[in-house]
Amino acid sequence: MALRSAQGDGPTSGHWDGGAEKADFNAKRKKKVAEIHQALNSDPTDVAALRRMAISEGGLLTDEIRRKVWPKLLNVNANDPPPISGKNLRQMSKDYQQVLLDVRRSLRRFPPGMPEEQREGLQEELIDIILLILERNPQLHYYQGYHDIVVTFLLVVGERLATSLVEKLSTHHLRDFMDPTMDNTKHILNYLMPIIDQVNPELHDFMQSAEVGTIFALSWLITWFGHVLSDFRHVVRLYDFFLACHPLMPIYFAAVIPQDLPYETLISRAGDLFVQFPPSELAREAAAQQQAERTAASTFKDFELASAQQRPDMVLRQRFRGLLRPEDRTKDVLTKPRTNRFVKLAVMGLTVALGAAALAVVKSALEWAPKFQLQLFP
Repeated sequence: MALRSAQGDGPTSGHWDGGAEKADFNAKRKKKVAEIHQALNSDPTDVAALRRMAISEGGLLTDEIRRKVWPKLLNVNANDPPPISGKNLRQMSKDYQQVLLDVRRSLRRFPPGMPEEQREGLQEELIDIILLILERNPQLHYYQGYHDIVVTFLLVVGERLATSLVEKLSTHHLRDFMDPTMDNTKHILNYLMPIIDQVNPELHDFMQSAEVGTIFALSWLITWFGHVLSDFRHVVRLYDFFLACHPLMPIYFAAVIPQDLPYETLISRAGDLFVQFPPSELAREAAAQQQAERTAASTFKDFELASAQQRPDMVLRQRFRGLLRPEDRTKDVLTKPRTNRFVKLAVMGLTVALGAAALAVVKSALEWAPKFQLQLFP
């Protein structure tokens, strides 16, 4: 059932003025809905087409469609919910107290105007989902911010399906964040500076000289931006994108955030970045970045403490805006003057509309998770 009615279920972004623009928008929207349903009704389900729809402008458009498509993107059988644990997980789980504290602090993640009784009921469901997934997967370790991802699925698809989807997500896309140490998470964060260096060396050099590190992007990465975005429509739009892509796509999206661009443009830029500078090309630089990392933090609490003390994302924005001339602030993010990159761009024929980039991103997602393609549920 729909849980987000107070939030609305309309277009995820954009404001259209004038009859002609509105008519064109409605026509494109209707066409996309038809294409999504065609892919869903194919035998077998056309998962590659669904990935393209999730990546392209507007994403999956409505929560009703997401309830049908998200399970396909994660290869989850929506009609086969996980078994309910017969154990009293709230008494047995070592993580219960921390989960309870985090969920109590999650009021802003629920739609404004939602009745208190309904919201409290959803918070109880949120706790149950998290504890059940952890109980079924003892190799996973809870981290603060995990609840921000779970609540997004809960609000869109409901408790039963959210449990299945988040469990699959936790053992795939989020797996590195759920290790007992921060090592893999820090490694992923270390991709950020090499990506920024490739596309905007001036910004990279400024960030290096300001010694802001990569801590500012931690909450973006481990919550898929759910913790920092106030508009839920933007959150689910990004989830459409991330679910259809390689697990490292959130760090590419983080690289384009400082440009303060509209979300559809940011998504397009992130897709372009992934195609131009895939993780395989950045691995060596990321490893070097890790060796040079000055932060000795080894737990999320250490990272959170450091982040709270310096708020480098805000410092960066303020200092960077102050140093740049107005005409420089509007420069395209894809500006690094490297001849081989321009040749690659010409060959790929990338467009702002994500055309070829969408196909390449989909291809990378399919190659990364071949197991998802072994069994498709109609």
